[in-house]
Amino acid sequence: MTVVGTLREQLQDAARAFADGPDALAEILAGLVDDVDRALGEELEIFPVCHHSPSSALAMVRRLREKQPKVIYLELCEDFQPLLTELRNCQLPVALQAFASELDGHPKEWGPLSVVAPVTEASAEYQAIAYALETPGVELVLVDRSTDHVFQWQPRDGHRPGTGTDDEPGSPGADPSAHDEEVDLHGDAVGIEIGDLRPGFRELEEHLLHHGRVRHWSEWWDQYVEQPLVNADYDTYRQVMVLVGSLFRRLRPGEAARLDRDEDRERYMWTRMREHLAASGVDRSDCLYVCGAFHAASRVEQFGSASTVPFEITPRTGTAWLYGLVPSSHSAIEAQFGLASGSVSIAATTFSRAVTRAGVKTYRLAGQQDGGRPARTRKPAGAARTGTGPAAPTVADQLSGFLSRPPVPDGLDEDELLGWSVDIVRLARRNGYLASTADAIAVFETSILLAGMRNRARPTPYDFADAAVTCIEKDVVPGRRDVRRLCEILMGGDRIGRVGYDALPPLARDVYDRLAPLGLPLERRTVQRALLDLTARPELRPASDLLWVLRALLPEQTVRPVMGERRLGGASIQESWDLAIGRDQRALIELGYEGVTVEQVLEQRLRRGVWAPQATAAMALRAVEDSLLYLRNPRFTDELGARAVQLLSGERTSDDAPEVLTRIRRLLTYYRSTPDGLPAWCENFGSTGYAHYCTLLPTAFVAEETGVRQVAAMLGFLFSIESLALSLGCDRAQLEIAVAQSHPEAPAKVALLWAARFQLGSLSLAQLRERTTGLLENPLVIPTFPRYLIGFAQALEPVPTLAPFVVEVLSKAFGRLPDPVLLPWLPTLITTLRAEAGDQVPRLVREAGRTFPAGLAALDAWTPPWSGAGTASAGRPAAGSGADGTGSAGSGPGDTGPVARLLAGHPESCDAVAGLLGCDDGWRSSAAPAATPFGTELPELLARYPETAVALAARL
Repeated sequence: MTVVGTLREQLQDAARAFADGPDALAEILAGLVDDVDRALGEELEIFPVCHHSPSSALAMVRRLREKQPKVIYLELCEDFQPLLTELRNCQLPVALQAFASELDGHPKEWGPLSVVAPVTEASAEYQAIAYALETPGVELVLVDRSTDHVFQWQPRDGHRPGTGTDDEPGSPGADPSAHDEEVDLHGDAVGIEIGDLRPGFRELEEHLLHHGRVRHWSEWWDQYVEQPLVNADYDTYRQVMVLVGSLFRRLRPGEAARLDRDEDRERYMWTRMREHLAASGVDRSDCLYVCGAFHAASRVEQFGSASTVPFEITPRTGTAWLYGLVPSSHSAIEAQFGLASGSVSIAATTFSRAVTRAGVKTYRLAGQQDGGRPARTRKPAGAARTGTGPAAPTVADQLSGFLSRPPVPDGLDEDELLGWSVDIVRLARRNGYLASTADAIAVFETSILLAGMRNRARPTPYDFADAAVTCIEKDVVPGRRDVRRLCEILMGGDRIGRVGYDALPPLARDVYDRLAPLGLPLERRTVQRALLDLTARPELRPASDLLWVLRALLPEQTVRPVMGERRLGGASIQESWDLAIGRDQRALIELGYEGVTVEQVLEQRLRRGVWAPQATAAMALRAVEDSLLYLRNPRFTDELGARAVQLLSGERTSDDAPEVLTRIRRLLTYYRSTPDGLPAWCENFGSTGYAHYCTLLPTAFVAEETGVRQVAAMLGFLFSIESLALSLGCDRAQLEIAVAQSHPEAPAKVALLWAARFQLGSLSLAQLRERTTGLLENPLVIPTFPRYLIGFAQALEPVPTLAPFVVEVLSKAFGRLPDPVLLPWLPTLITTLRAEAGDQVPRLVREAGRTFPAGLAALDAWTPPWSGAGTASAGRPAAGSGADGTGSAGSGPGDTGPVARLLAGHPESCDAVAGLLGCDDGWRSSAAPAATPFGTELPELLARYPETAVALAARL
């Protein structure tokens, strides 16, 4: 009879008694027993585990001390092997990570690819790793498929693998109320776990949760599997785990694709183990195979070390994988694998309590960081070992007895429960709850009551949390944390790991070294405030430069400037920074996968961005600015500028014209302030852009998909870059022909065309005023007049001198339109201006402030400058236009203004200009009361040559 032959007979009898026919149910029950029998009969000892299970970790410690194997085969991606030695430099939990950004052999839309395998101290895999690395003569072999095969075996259905497990990419995480920053520690990586035990049969899981009177699978597993097994002997633990794994394996309907991948993993692992056994010649009795209980119940042909059935392992793709360690946390693990919130922390507490109760000593890596707690180490196994170790003992049938009798319940630990009740009340009071001693008593009694209702001999942490919520939680949470979150903190909190300095990639270590002069503990998870006085301490300037580069590369809240700025041609005197590098360590580590220094990474990203298929001229100009701000590499900056010229010449739309205009103006201003002047690419950009936008202008004026703002930006580029373009050989006739060929129909674009013609001199200000007056007098046009105003407002970008005229048009509209017309028209005007010309409204407000009187007393006597007879104007004439009909403010009789008063008080500039022009008539004043105090020739002179007055006004 086999090991579990008696159990097989009992299950078959039960199937005949309770099922309609013995075939279906008996086949399943007999299959469970056969799976257990096959796993226990394998000569290579199989150790089944469940991920983050206290009973698995405790059983692993006991078995390792008893068997002391020479070789441990571990179900973990085989390419993670070099990372294991770096665990001693970290504070657990951390995650082993494989990362790939340049894909070769995988769909490009999947990139970047990331795989993580979290490791906690209260896990069987960590105990096996620590034993193997700290015991001389013990070899640890990872046998699971590589991270490249994880994605090779994913279905090519267009679905990108994302956050979740390797078997269920994109699976939902834990409780959505889980905690933001810690939950996101793994990013969108695919999770690799050892020993996933959860029913794939949804109805079965719902049935178990309902009859177990629990809310989540983690709670059911803790009550009905963990607690009975935590004190069980090794044979019982092993048989029960394989039985559960076999049950969940068989009750998984409709998941053939996932089962196929699982079976391929099993074939892969057994093939790797047989290869190692043949190459090393090690005795199978000295080996231990650690895998999930699901895989321990495997039925593939390749199962067993004696199998001869081959399995072809496909080669890896050409994708270059990078490896490292990233911080993890209990809440991140729960979110990754769909566990209940707080379950991993409770498991860690259960493991610690079980270790203390059992009196065993766990394995730990020498030098392991653990918040100051000394590492537990064991004596070298070689000192206690003799011979080759005990032979594999004969396994007795422990499963029948375990299943036929109820578990022995632990008695109520009143001291522990009282401590929890008092502590949760104290913690609640600190977080704003009005809790008292009576609440502590109520929590204690309610915990016992809930445990009794759920057929539990002693309250579990889940019962205690429910009781605390019932007794303490009110209608409103007074602070950031509710009572359930406080219970999680009480049970151990969300432990967050940290990667040590020696385990960091070179880039991360370089960042820490270069920021060392700041004197801050950057490894801490709290936000550190850095104050840099760059005048008193110029040696901090390199650290400031590095922080600005990190600001451009890392997430926004990781490196955040509080005071100071980085702009072209400017330098901060003092800076203040909020640094959360320790909290967002994963982002810094993943940055290390891209290069050796942050400057190299930034240069690669900029180059990759401007040469991408979707790159535009605006993106290239942005890259030029970033290069000037953060990199001191003129050759690279010129390369980016040349690429911007290529992209601009190849564009067929003007969608990015506003951004192109803003950035090229800023770059031209910066370069003109440098000793070397404009580089060659800037000149090429000016001449190329001038010809390019002249070509696109007629089409943009009539195209419905091109907005007014884009057309205004094109005109702004042409007018502001015109002097540079003409000096480089461009012909102004190109622009004049382009404007003449433009025939827009949209009111806003019509107004924009009029402004362009005014700037070119083909339309005088008097003619422009006449046209707008005709619009206001036409009742059919009045409803669309706000659209014309939008065009004029946008025209302030290419023709800023038109601001007084726009104020004049608005004033005339408000003064002439009757209330029945104006009141319905006003909301449309306001909403249209805010939506389409919001950036120009402040300029109009400033111009109105200069035009209208500042006080109410002067308003009654004030006369609008455009209302006098024969007055010309609200602005200077366009370049190239005559003075007739275009005038300037203050040129009419009796019209004085700030320019006239300025020139009267400081006549030296006008005297100098008159001397250059050969005018020696001198200053003349008129006795006529309506004339200006300077006569009539000065206004005429200013009208013809307004540059001096405009320059002085701008300077003041």
